[in-house]
Amino acid sequence: MNMKKLTDSAAIRKLAGIVLTYAIVQLLISTGILSDYYFATIVTIGTNIILAVSLNLITGFTGQFSLGHAGFMSIGAYFCALITLRIPGIPGFLLGVLAGGTAAALVGLLVGLPTLRLRGDYLAIATLGMAEIIRIIFQNIEITNGAAGLSNLPQFVNWTWLFLFVAGITVLIVNFLHSSPGRACIAIREDEIAAESMGINTTRYKVTSFIIGAFCAGIAGALYATYFPRIKPDTFGFMKSVDILVVVVFGGLGSITGSIIGAIVLGLISMLLASWTELRMVIYALLLIAIMIFRPQGLMGSRELSVALLKRAGDQITGLFHKKDQKGRD
Repeated sequence: MNMKKLTDSAAIRKLAGIVLTYAIVQLLISTGILSDYYFATIVTIGTNIILAVSLNLITGFTGQFSLGHAGFMSIGAYFCALITLRIPGIPGFLLGVLAGGTAAALVGLLVGLPTLRLRGDYLAIATLGMAEIIRIIFQNIEITNGAAGLSNLPQFVNWTWLFLFVAGITVLIVNFLHSSPGRACIAIREDEIAAESMGINTTRYKVTSFIIGAFCAGIAGALYATYFPRIKPDTFGFMKSVDILVVVVFGGLGSITGSIIGAIVLGLISMLLASWTELRMVIYALLLIAIMIFRPQGLMGSRELSVALLKRAGDQITGLFHKKDQKGRD
């Protein structure tokens, strides 16, 4: 009974934190404190959270090294953009988001079945090749306007839609990880051979996590295409996949809250360095190198942010100050 009460209180605290976050940002937007420039940064951070959380499911929790996430994002973006250009209003937006995620998931299934039998670097090369094939296809077909891309796209994404999709996808992936298939994926990451010997169909669960990750990346691409007025194939190139992987590693492989914190921190750093155009990428790279040297496991490692973790960290900091005071008195 006590355990149930603790679980319920933790769920209430999480729900209160989610509602409070939405209310604070909505208040800042409605009062004009957050300008369009800052909201564009929030949209970028939101889409990066979806991308990082979904890639973490594939790489951090299932142990499959994928470099093709930008390809799935581009599928969602183009499918949603083409639908919203033809079907006006919110129905077109919702249909476009759903179609973009579904199309990315179907491609994830087609790609995942043959490639997820590979491991390590071979899988990374296969998924990278897949993403490049998708980019070249979009660059050379007429319906997507080739290399010039699609412009004057209708904008539908506001803070409410962005928040609903980011929170919903995060909850979806967290619930999946706590389910039996999610535990099977974690077992595959820890030791694939041992998981197979215990009767786990490793290919099935790897493909499942890959499809879910692709679906979520397609949703992120759809949100991107319905906020920013132009998309083109180069936006979803190799470097975009690397950027998503950097967020995951920076936050911590195997940590959902780490991916969220990593996306927020790196998004804010990029925004703050925007005025130093020439030195922006140099400073950005140096910061990442420094963090990887002093914190190679990422900000959160494989742990999740919780009240207990914050309390433990506070106790450690208090203990350090207490020891310094004792030395000073001695």
